[in-house]
Amino acid sequence: MTTHGFTDPRVCGVDEAGRGPLAGPVCAAAVILDPARPIVGLTDSKKLSPLQRDRLQRQIKEQALSWSVAWAQVDEIDTLNILHATMLAMRRAVESLSVRPLLARIDGNRAPALPCEAQTLIGGDLLDPAISAASILAKTARDALMCDLHQQWPQFRFDVHKGYPTALHLKLLAEHGPCEIHRRSFGPVRRLLPPR
Repeated sequence: MTTHGFTDPRVCGVDEAGRGPLAGPVCAAAVILDPARPIVGLTDSKKLSPLQRDRLQRQIKEQALSWSVAWAQVDEIDTLNILHATMLAMRRAVESLSVRPLLARIDGNRAPALPCEAQTLIGGDLLDPAISAASILAKTARDALMCDLHQQWPQFRFDVHKGYPTALHLKLLAEHGPCEIHRRSFGPVRRLLPPR
């Protein structure tokens, strides 16, 4: 096995979505691509339009050898902190793959404890097609969840900002106060909580 080639069928790419938002869980995805079925157009999910991401996530799910999406919930984020919760979601994603990888390539500079070898790659969502695929699955899964959560809490417009600290979200948060999916360990939310 070469750890530098991108076509080894036992190498999974891992990425996350949702570290920065003030609300909602953090999502991680792991993908093992099929070298015999390359997917054209894979890149960092943030460089794609919602339509492009949606098309590619369907293709990834159809053509990858294995893929999984996993979560760390708001209470886990508040208990562990966002970094450790992200590592937990990544580990859950890798452990949920139907094909056991020999190596996990992870976007960024921190790797969770995994049942296989791990390798970090800064800017990996641009450099490694499997990490790009994971970034697309994590982003589309989390965006879809936040649109679902908008149905429960329409006053926060989670369908628009997906929980990120935009001017609109901060304004609505100040107006309505935090709801149960806001991350209480994050400063803008914590400051609005009643003193303990």
